[in-house]
Amino acid sequence: MKIISVTGYKKSGKTTLVEQLVRELAKRGSVGTIKHMPGHDLNPDGTDTGKYMNAGAMAVLGVTSYGSAKFIPGTDLKNALDELANSGMDYAVVEGFKDSRLPKIILGDLELPDEVARLDSTLDMADEVLTNLLDIIEQQPEYHTLDSLIAKVRQNPGIREAGAIGSFTGIVREKTGDMVTKSLEFESYNEVAANKISLIETDLKACEGILDVRIHHRVGRIEAGQDILYIVVAASHRQQLFQALSDAIERVKAEVPIWKKEYTTTGEFWVQDHP
Repeated sequence: MKIISVTGYKKSGKTTLVEQLVRELAKRGSVGTIKHMPGHDLNPDGTDTGKYMNAGAMAVLGVTSYGSAKFIPGTDLKNALDELANSGMDYAVVEGFKDSRLPKIILGDLELPDEVARLDSTLDMADEVLTNLLDIIEQQPEYHTLDSLIAKVRQNPGIREAGAIGSFTGIVREKTGDMVTKSLEFESYNEVAANKISLIETDLKACEGILDVRIHHRVGRIEAGQDILYIVVAASHRQQLFQALSDAIERVKAEVPIWKKEYTTTGEFWVQDHP
C-alpha cells in the first residue's frame, strides 16, 4: 500500500486535494482515506454504540443500509493504516497528522519534515501538477502487514491450485540470555534491497508447486516484540510450502543488504559491519 499525507493549515484546501487524489488513484487501484479529526466525538455516550463501548466492548460495528462503521477505543494512526492495509487497499490518502513521519504534500507555508511536494493552492490546479503528485505517490515505499500480504496472495489467480498458505513473522527478541534488547534499527540501500528481495521471490516461485511468494522487511527503528519480517508462501502441498519458507528466511538473512543496530539496556552496537 502506497501512503501519502496531505497537510496544511485549516481551510487551506486539504479536503479538495484529497478528493482529487482519490478520484485519480481509484482509476489505478483500491483507495482508502484517513482523516485526522481531533476533538470530534464520532461515538457519543448517548448513542447505542456509545453505550456498548462504555459497557466494555472493545469493538463496536454499526451496520446500516448505506454502509458500516467500526468504533475502536484509543485507535492511533498506525492502527488506522493497518486497517486499510488489511482491507487490501493499494493506496492510503491521509488528511492531517502533521506530526507524523508520513511523506507529506504540504499546502501553504507550513514547515514540516518529510515533505515530498508543496502547493500554494489547490484552486485551478493544472493537470501536469496533479500528474506530478500521482507520480510522487507511486514512488513511495510499500506499507505491508502480514494480513495484507496474505490478502495479496489470495488474490493471485493461481490460488485455485494451492493446498496451503504459510507465513513467517520475524520479531524483535527482547531477551537473549542475560541481555535485554530494547529495540533494533535497520538500514538498507532501499533499491538494492528491494531488487534482491524481488529476485528471491522470483527464484522461489520457479520451484515446483510454489504458486506465490511475498516478502517484506521493515526498516527503521523497531521496538522489542514488534514485527521485522513477513514472508508468505502459497504452495500446492505443505512439504513444498515448508521448504520454500525455510529457503526464503535463510536467503533474506544471507543476501539482502540490510544492516542491524541493536539497542540494549547496557549500550548500542551494529550487529554487522555497517558501510
